[in-house]
Amino acid sequence: MTRRIFLCCLLAIVCGSHAFAADKRLPDIVVYLVDDLSARDLPLYGGTNIETPAIDALAAEGMTFDRAFVASPACAPSRAALLTGLMPARNGAEENHSYPRERTIRLPQILNQLGYQTAAFGKVAHSKSAKNYGFETIVPNTEIPEQRERVTEILENRTDERPLALFVGVSNPHVPWPSKSTIDPESMSLPSKLLDTPQTRVQRSRYLQEVKDLDAWLGELRELTDKHLAQDKLFVFSSDHGAQFPFGKWTLYDEGIRIPLVVARPGHIQKGSRTDAMVSWIDILPTLIDLAGGSVPDGLDGRSFASVLQGESDTHRQRIFTTHSGDRKMNVYLSRSIRTDRYKLIWNPHPEFAFTTHIDLLLRETSGDYFKEWTELAKTDPRAAKVVASHHGRPEFELFDLNEDPLEQNNLAGSEHVRDIQNELLNELRAWIDDQGDELTVFHEPLMLNAPETWVPRRK
Repeated sequence: MTRRIFLCCLLAIVCGSHAFAADKRLPDIVVYLVDDLSARDLPLYGGTNIETPAIDALAAEGMTFDRAFVASPACAPSRAALLTGLMPARNGAEENHSYPRERTIRLPQILNQLGYQTAAFGKVAHSKSAKNYGFETIVPNTEIPEQRERVTEILENRTDERPLALFVGVSNPHVPWPSKSTIDPESMSLPSKLLDTPQTRVQRSRYLQEVKDLDAWLGELRELTDKHLAQDKLFVFSSDHGAQFPFGKWTLYDEGIRIPLVVARPGHIQKGSRTDAMVSWIDILPTLIDLAGGSVPDGLDGRSFASVLQGESDTHRQRIFTTHSGDRKMNVYLSRSIRTDRYKLIWNPHPEFAFTTHIDLLLRETSGDYFKEWTELAKTDPRAAKVVASHHGRPEFELFDLNEDPLEQNNLAGSEHVRDIQNELLNELRAWIDDQGDELTVFHEPLMLNAPETWVPRRK
């Protein structure tokens, strides 16, 4: 399979090189990726706690996707899916901190052969794997002030005449969060699934401060690229998955897999437009190849949504599939899901496993220490007890009517009136899992739901 895809990639390279040789110059590409940001926390998607003027300005100049999803809600598999156009089971990066198999096609290599100079600043690929994806210039992950200096330096001194594909990734708002924040913890609203405790508010305010900081850097980055790159420029903004709070990152709820996506290209994408088309991060690779004039390789899971960007279509996918295979020993848990226009079915193959994460096992002062308040409150408060229990224990099936229950609070699985829908979605999901070659691998020894005394921090 991988050899066939690789050969198709070579065909795309040949076609793309021919496209670059034509008179018309390819657009510069700028991809700005952030880390652990839930869509609902942005004003663009209804958030009310902070202002994000740079993100709003980008949206005013391009297209906002209201239903964009990642392939997996953990850093490494999510970014691998983006950079290969393949789902985790097919590219090999299934659990967190894993990487694609050798000879799997990679977006930077294709862009290089299409005639682009490629550069990655910060956290674009996971950890130190950027070089394995074929970026020509790689600047390691740094804090935003230093990254700003490095990006500025390279853009100001750049002499390469090729169009540039510039990928900039920031760690914001990934933990650790800062000790100070300009956002008042007492005046903010909280997601409905979270418990309202003092330290939960403090940590949410710190998380939101990092969102404000990444927004400010976006504004500066746009000024820099407007000054130093071509007028014909494709700009993409997105996040690798949702925030590191319960029912977000590491889960297949929308808080974990629905992410912001804004794409702008003056003169080519209608300003201030929005679309309800369902797209996945695996679709970004073929879309960029398509817009750069290359031939999209056969055998990908991703499909170009260029027609949506160009206003030729208002739909894309009929189904969104997502997978989660754990995060080393901190989160040994499998989930698979299928989403239609109206319903989402989540299958948890091992409901006997305890769902744990870095949040509740490490209880760090820079991130999840609020969970101590949660467990203490759960001893006396029935709602808190229910929330904590639902964090650690999931039923095998979860079915949500997203029209009636967009926050996914009412599990319909097992209800007689949706029995046929559940069965149809489960059959379709299992057929897709088989087609993917997904063996539902449990990568580490799990913690068991009936043994809470074992839920203690372990080596990753």
